Amino acid sequence: MNNQETAKEIDRRSFLRSTAAAGAGLALSPMAVKQARAAKVDDINIALLGCGAEGQVLMNAILKMKAPGIRFKAVCDIWTAYNQKRAAGLLKRYKHPVNAYVDYQDMLAKEKDLDAVIIATPDFWHAPHAVACLEAGLHVYCEKEMSNTLEGAKKMLATAKKTGKLLQIGHQRRSNPRYRHCYDKLIQDAKLLGKITTVNGQWNRGKASCEDLGFPKKWPIDEATLKKYGYDSMHQFRNWRWYKGLGGGPIVDLGSHQIDIYSWFLGTHPKAVMASGGVDYWKGHDWYDNVMAIYEYDLGDRTVRAFYQTITTNSANGYFETFMGDEGTLQISEASGRGTVYREAWLPAENWQKWTRMGIIAEPDKPKEEAGPASDSVLDVRETPKPPSYNIPVSMEGQPYHWPHLKNFFDAIRGKAELTCPGQVGYETAVSVLKVNDAIAAGRKLEFKPTDFEV
Repeated sequence: MNNQETAKEIDRRSFLRSTAAAGAGLALSPMAVKQARAAKVDDINIALLGCGAEGQVLMNAILKMKAPGIRFKAVCDIWTAYNQKRAAGLLKRYKHPVNAYVDYQDMLAKEKDLDAVIIATPDFWHAPHAVACLEAGLHVYCEKEMSNTLEGAKKMLATAKKTGKLLQIGHQRRSNPRYRHCYDKLIQDAKLLGKITTVNGQWNRGKASCEDLGFPKKWPIDEATLKKYGYDSMHQFRNWRWYKGLGGGPIVDLGSHQIDIYSWFLGTHPKAVMASGGVDYWKGHDWYDNVMAIYEYDLGDRTVRAFYQTITTNSANGYFETFMGDEGTLQISEASGRGTVYREAWLPAENWQKWTRMGIIAEPDKPKEEAGPASDSVLDVRETPKPPSYNIPVSMEGQPYHWPHLKNFFDAIRGKAELTCPGQVGYETAVSVLKVNDAIAAGRKLEFKPTDFEV
């Protein structure tokens, strides 16, 4: 590299670090921020740490984004014969020649031109990996759950604050344009739901999706490597989510996404949770396969009760969140095409006409004519008319769900945006979610203190 190229690389890295400091809320003058944002942005060099199923999803999303200037430089995974080889091979085909590593410390020691790391390793490795990457001067995108322990999550947050580096947690609904639209326009601006009184949601997965994962017998990880990185066996490595000390079970793996939305849309943290769950079907696991939880949220003038369930034996109705108010209901899901707003039948239609004209909601479909009741039937006088439905005019059809969240991360590195799910938000969600397993073990309602959400 000649002197001119060296100077260019130094300028590029200095710019990326200065704009990240602005995104982290450090004290930069308005003029300095303006000048930094006006500067020419070069490449952002990234590494993928953890090349399993979720790492592949994130990697593929980034490749499909075709975002200018995003360059993979390294991959790291302990399963060299499968995960690592597959990821490195795909990246090379996409013109991202990468170096491959088994140990993350080796990668951090040798890769000197990285700007950021995408972490998609098992939950119990999130804190050690994120802390090491932040201390190495890199921005971090870390999959949820932020950590399988609050102590680990606290270390991640403290390190991000100390280093001034960005820490984005992978609750991708926070960047999803449909969720942003529903929160910003429907709930905050139009207040279409009135006073939210009840929330419920679920993530139901069928049996076929929850079988223990196997592995190609010709490509095992040697026992010494498994032990070094915290696994007793190849079976445990492949199914770490079900083991205490490694993951948190389905309520953490799946429910974390949706419970995060509960607190976001309600604008507060839960004050209590009670839960029931057990190893009911998948015998031999540590963590509960079926969980039902009820949260309580204090909104000042009322208590909102929020039900959530995750089951692993039946996929009926998939996954969604429903927010019910005294004037309307919002049902939304990350699943493509699923999102409807219902107006309570007693509310005059003209009350919502303003919002349809503004494009915040779409005009309801014309109701189909229904046959009247049989002459000998008796209607319940308490029966409520079916509420009219409206569509949400924002779609992510055909786009990977992770696109907006990854783009937000890269934009924040370049000083063009603030993170939608920084470490503090990820920590608050971890507090809310990890308490469910505690409540099941305790067999009683557990209270949250305001200080539980502070670091």
